[in-house]
Amino acid sequence: MISKFFIDRPIFAWVIAIVIIGLGSLAITSLPVEQYPNIAAPKISISVTYPGASAQTLENTVTQVIEQSLTGIDNLRYIQSQSSSSGRATINLTFEPGTDADIAQVQTQNKVSQAESSLPQAVQRLGVAVRKAGSSYALIVSFYSTDDSYGRNEISDFLASNLEEPLSRIDGVGQIRTFGPEHAMRIWLNPQLMNNLNITTRDVINAVQEQNVQLATGQIGGAPSVEGQQLNATITSQSLLETVAEFEAILLTVNQDGSQATLGDVARVEIGAESYSVIGRYNRQPASGIAIELTPNANALQTVQAVKDRIQEFSDIIPEQLEIAYPLDISPFVEASIYEVIKTLLIAVILVILVLYAFLQTSRATFIPTVAIPVVLLGTFAFLYAFGYSINILTLFALVLAIGMLVDDAIVVTENIENKLENDPNMTPKDASVKAMKEISGALIGTTVVIWAVFIPITFFEGSTGVIYRQFAVTISVAMGISLFIALTLSPSLCAIVLKQGKTEKKTGFFGLFNRGFKKLKGGHENLLVKLLASRIVLPLVFLAMIAVTVGVFVKIPTSFLPDEDQGRMFTLVSGPVSSTLQQTVEKNKQIEDFYLEQTNGAVEGIFTAAGFSFSGNSQNVGIGFIKMKPWAQRGESQSVFRISEQAGKALSTVPDAMIIPIVPPAVAALGNSSGFEFQLVDRAGLGQGALNDAMQQFIREANKSGLLNRVRFNGLPPSPQYDIDIDSAKARALGVPIATINQTLSTALGGSYINDFIENGRIKKVYAQADAEYRMSPTDIERWHVRNASGGMVPLSTFGSGEWTYGPSKLTRFNGKSSREVQGEAAKGVSSGEALNQVSKLVGNLPKGIGLQWTGLSYEEKQSGGQAWIVYMISIIAVFLALAALYESWTIPLAIMLTVPLGIFGAVLATWGTGQANDVYFQVGLLMTIALAAKNAILIIEFAKTNLEEGMSVYDSAVTAAKQRLRPILMTSLTFILGVMPLAFASGPGSGAQNAISIGVLGGITATTILVLFFAPFFFIWVMRLFKTEELKSDRQS
Repeated sequence: MISKFFIDRPIFAWVIAIVIIGLGSLAITSLPVEQYPNIAAPKISISVTYPGASAQTLENTVTQVIEQSLTGIDNLRYIQSQSSSSGRATINLTFEPGTDADIAQVQTQNKVSQAESSLPQAVQRLGVAVRKAGSSYALIVSFYSTDDSYGRNEISDFLASNLEEPLSRIDGVGQIRTFGPEHAMRIWLNPQLMNNLNITTRDVINAVQEQNVQLATGQIGGAPSVEGQQLNATITSQSLLETVAEFEAILLTVNQDGSQATLGDVARVEIGAESYSVIGRYNRQPASGIAIELTPNANALQTVQAVKDRIQEFSDIIPEQLEIAYPLDISPFVEASIYEVIKTLLIAVILVILVLYAFLQTSRATFIPTVAIPVVLLGTFAFLYAFGYSINILTLFALVLAIGMLVDDAIVVTENIENKLENDPNMTPKDASVKAMKEISGALIGTTVVIWAVFIPITFFEGSTGVIYRQFAVTISVAMGISLFIALTLSPSLCAIVLKQGKTEKKTGFFGLFNRGFKKLKGGHENLLVKLLASRIVLPLVFLAMIAVTVGVFVKIPTSFLPDEDQGRMFTLVSGPVSSTLQQTVEKNKQIEDFYLEQTNGAVEGIFTAAGFSFSGNSQNVGIGFIKMKPWAQRGESQSVFRISEQAGKALSTVPDAMIIPIVPPAVAALGNSSGFEFQLVDRAGLGQGALNDAMQQFIREANKSGLLNRVRFNGLPPSPQYDIDIDSAKARALGVPIATINQTLSTALGGSYINDFIENGRIKKVYAQADAEYRMSPTDIERWHVRNASGGMVPLSTFGSGEWTYGPSKLTRFNGKSSREVQGEAAKGVSSGEALNQVSKLVGNLPKGIGLQWTGLSYEEKQSGGQAWIVYMISIIAVFLALAALYESWTIPLAIMLTVPLGIFGAVLATWGTGQANDVYFQVGLLMTIALAAKNAILIIEFAKTNLEEGMSVYDSAVTAAKQRLRPILMTSLTFILGVMPLAFASGPGSGAQNAISIGVLGGITATTILVLFFAPFFFIWVMRLFKTEELKSDRQS
């Protein structure tokens, strides 16, 4: 027997414990700290720019070409693409969780490379970017000037030129977006002056390309040289231009009489911005910012801190007039939520020790199970480090849940040995330890095997839900394995040394009062048990009633994926009429700023707004606000993000000509930007954009009238006015004008053309040519532009071109190669996310045939987790039964134990439903814990009943005696678990949503199990033994 070996060698047991503590202490300093492990599916993003292209042109010539090449990529879950009229296309590939993001990026890059030769030349020149991406921003760094000494363009140029690249190289940083561009040399063309001088846009582009060039001329005396050569020098001739004056002096034409035309004669040249599509503000001041996404495997805390440290390194070059702010930062919530869980863990440890002292009543006896706590906790950290895990919310939750159980084994050992010493004053502690371990070793192993049987199978589940399951399963399984080892080795050896012979019961003071109360409880339990067993119908009827109630209540519990959390941040989306200008959107953003900074009672610390950008796309009529709340201690529950969001929704609904929607991010930042639902309506039958739009509008109307859904919206850009130019090709050819020349003129004048680069402050920046603003404000301005025909004459575009107003897409989306529309929304107040998803499915079923539904983001994960729940429950129950059958070499005893499982489920379901909690992933983990604990308590009784039966007692006496014997340890172990979990159930503040969700169901389950198993376990043992072991019970029947 292993216990006797260590009872005889206590120093050996101490050495092992000290080694475990040492390894755990080293591991805890090396383990990474993060909010959650890599729950979200890895993403790879493909970004393309095609200046001047419409959404339809971009989709036809770029997006579809790339999509069709993305075949044969491993572990690909789905593909989403967006083509915008701003000339930008993005294709996002979402992979199954656990996929190596580096390998996925390489495979994607290889496929894209095969398609690049088929892309337009303008796209190839600007390049196709393939990056690891996240689903949301982890950090936004905002720079603003309080004295107006720096304009918005100067701030954004400083960020793009000095910070963007260094920050993008930090390990863990994915995509970076700067809200504002760097400088560019802007050539603003005047069509009247160009026509007067017989100059076209192609002349301008050719001249810049010829005269703004860096030449590699060669060397004088370069090798191989002639014999005796005495000179070697590099030749420089022409380099990139640097100043406005140099560009203005570029020659366009030189006539025979010596007269000439320069670029300055036909254009206004200035150092402007590369793009004018986004206007940023921070707390009402002109600002720019850098938004950072994390890579799929990044550690959020380490990466965010690394970004802040890198910015600090540039403090000597950051102008004194610029202030830095972080309007979005996920790290404070991560740190605060982890701190709250650690604090809860410490409170749980203290409460557990107090319970031990109350029951064991001596510091010596209390010391023995208390020693197990640091050994098991630190040992668990050592294994987590070895398995490549981290300290995160899930592993800490698992340790809090385990804190009550990890001392259970040591409690059972200590209590049983003390009971031997109390019943036999002449027995030595060593003899009592040996005898007690012979009795309870089987029960200790059995209870641990049950927990392993519950949790180990779920480590093989895939997906985001599988990641969550694994964190709990591995942590709890390791902790209970170490706890079992300590209970079989260190605890009995300590009992043999520390406990005293001839223990007597205390009869005075607090402990005397406690003992008298416990005796009354014990007597009441025995009397009630005898009465209940005497009646053959009460317990069966109660059991059946509990099962009926459990089933009835379980189906009423609302479903969800993860509980919402107040993370101290929120977003506000702005959408104006399709014809709105950027300036009009800025005015709407100002009203948003006024509300959050003036009407939230000081709950908001800062707000960064961006006009021209939103999660729905890039357009002049959209905007967004990133709101940072003050710390939780300064706000309280009355100013939570949920209440501020509700207030904002009501207050900002009155803003004219705008749809303003406040949204709260999901609990796991990597799972998206909104805590509501999201999905794609997919045109599976090729019905066309019109039919798809009609179906989407039908769904949105019905959804917002349903009463179950709220703020249902199209997450995209609606069709916008477009001016369709029709070129008469035959007439153009008749006039000697190439079609390519016409297209190039229109593209340059109206959309702008990237020509080449120039140097500013030692940094390469771009050169663009475009019509000056006043020459591209209306369709009639197109008539101002001319092209040169084959004979050298200037022909106005109006000669062979005409146009008409139409409506066309501002943004086109696709899902897995099919046209789609992304829809987002929220569950109405009092409606669970699971009910909302079911309602969405129902409404989509009413749409025309050929329009399908595809879940994405958080909704995809919730649907997947809901489908796995019942599989998890069934596997755990079957695994426990089989483990017990193998352990006891019996089919009947495991049946008696498993019949107690519904008792715990009954309590867990009632507690969850009664407190308004949801059936989410945390509830599922809690239910698994309840199954394990219910079986564990039943084992403590039925194991002893089995032993009593083998020693000659009748089945009835065996069961009743076992219930009496195990009353004290069951109450001790259950109370330690209940008090260990209770701080989670009553938690508030950062991360409290998850803490409540993980604990309330378990608390109800173990409370019900503790009370009911003391009566039902003996009953089930008697019933099973009489039903299946009749030949062994003849004497019992006669008595």
